[in-house]
Amino acid sequence: MINITDKAKDRIIALRQEEGKTDNYHVRVSVKGGGCSGLMYDLSFDDEPKDSDEVFEDKMVKIFVDKKSLLYLLGTTLDFSDGLNGKGFQFVNPNASRTCGCGESFSV
Repeated sequence: MINITDKAKDRIIALRQEEGKTDNYHVRVSVKGGGCSGLMYDLSFDDEPKDSDEVFEDKMVKIFVDKKSLLYLLGTTLDFSDGLNGKGFQFVNPNASRTCGCGESFSV
C-alpha cells in the first residue's frame, strides 16, 4: 500500500485542476532507473489503470502502481512540502537504504 498525507492530497487535487484534468484522472507512481542514487520516482496523471497495475486508494485519491515498481514502493508515504528547504513531493520510503539530497532518487 502507498499512503498519502493531507498536504500531498491537497496538492494532487490542485495540480489536477491546474492541468485541466477531470476527476477521472488519478495518480500514477512508478520507479525508473536513473538519478544520482540509481532509482528515481516518477509521478504522473493517468485516466485508466493498465492490466498489470495495482490500484490503491488513500484519502479519496486513487493511485496506480505497476507491479515492478510496487516492489520498491510498498509502505511508502507520499508527502508534499512547500517550506523553505524545498518545494515538491517527497517520498518516505522504508525500503530505501540510501536517498539523494534532493529526495528524488534512492537505492535499495
